[in-house]
Amino acid sequence: MFKNETMGKMYCLIMAGGSGTRFWPSSRTAKPKQYLNLFGNESLLQSTVRRFENFMDRQHIYIVSSQSQKKVLEEQTPGIPRRNLIYEPVGKNTLPCIGLAAMFAEKEDPEGVMVVSPSDHLIRNEELFRDTVLAGAKTAREQNGIVTIGITPSYPATGYGYIQVEKEMSGGEKIRQFKVKQFVEKPDLDTAKSYLGQGGFFWNSGLFIFKVSVFLDAVKKFAPSLYHDLKKIQAELGKSSYEQTLDTIYRAVESISVDYGIMEHAQNIFLVEGNFEWNDLGSWESVYLFSEKDKKGNTGVGEATFLDSENSYVFSDDGLVALIGLDDVIVVRDGNATLVCRRDKAEDVKKIVEQLKAERKDRFL
Repeated sequence: MFKNETMGKMYCLIMAGGSGTRFWPSSRTAKPKQYLNLFGNESLLQSTVRRFENFMDRQHIYIVSSQSQKKVLEEQTPGIPRRNLIYEPVGKNTLPCIGLAAMFAEKEDPEGVMVVSPSDHLIRNEELFRDTVLAGAKTAREQNGIVTIGITPSYPATGYGYIQVEKEMSGGEKIRQFKVKQFVEKPDLDTAKSYLGQGGFFWNSGLFIFKVSVFLDAVKKFAPSLYHDLKKIQAELGKSSYEQTLDTIYRAVESISVDYGIMEHAQNIFLVEGNFEWNDLGSWESVYLFSEKDKKGNTGVGEATFLDSENSYVFSDDGLVALIGLDDVIVVRDGNATLVCRRDKAEDVKKIVEQLKAERKDRFL
């Protein structure tokens, strides 16, 4: 655990309840995207856990997931205490998820600093990542604020939300820090280009840092109904009635993101600049782009062979996939299903999942 006189205890919440439908057929209900080994021998979740274990005590790492993922979550996180694995009865977006974990941490140390992280992002240059998180934790404590990590934009992305900053307040700090002006929605291309042109805009990474007490005060102020419901759940922690209380109350809370519920309303929001390599891995195309390729631009996981084919990606969980005379395609063979699509159609994989649901072909989901 990282601790010194100025920082106090640090906690981490890893949000691991997503369904990852854009990664079908590898991502299924019982084993979504965050549990897949897309790069090397670790799943995305395992990489996330290790990244935080490098500078904080695993006893203070919480993971929120869904009951349907209980088996795979426990298999992949043997070092995390079982009491730190929190299962939502139903997904309710990020604000209830973060609020629930904050209630766990508050019982131990309300003045502790919590880092909130998605479980399925690709992050490289982990030393710089650690330094950025610790700089954000210092700001969160000193300013009694909620801190987000903003990624320095490298192109006019339309798939990310943006954060506009006001004055820089870094002083002599190595990692730049700012007061946040506003959160803005995913822009169209012209708007994204204007953001990069004028400067002062960062990609919203979905990484947040705050003192537990400060965050819960914000929930109490901006989402009072949720706060009171979470308090009722907190009162049952450690009791035999906890599971039933959680199930009854949590199913009824409003589904709302932390951005809408808190970040767009609170005034004490700050940003630390993230210059580490980051991608939210929104589709198979993004995995292709961040994978090491051969001379013809082909890459993948598992057994594959390419003949007269270029710039393509293959994922095979068992057996060989051979590509002949095809360029710019994605082929994923996993279990009882196979996906073949053009790389520029990778975002449409989620539509196939919706179609399979409509056709009641649940055995493929």
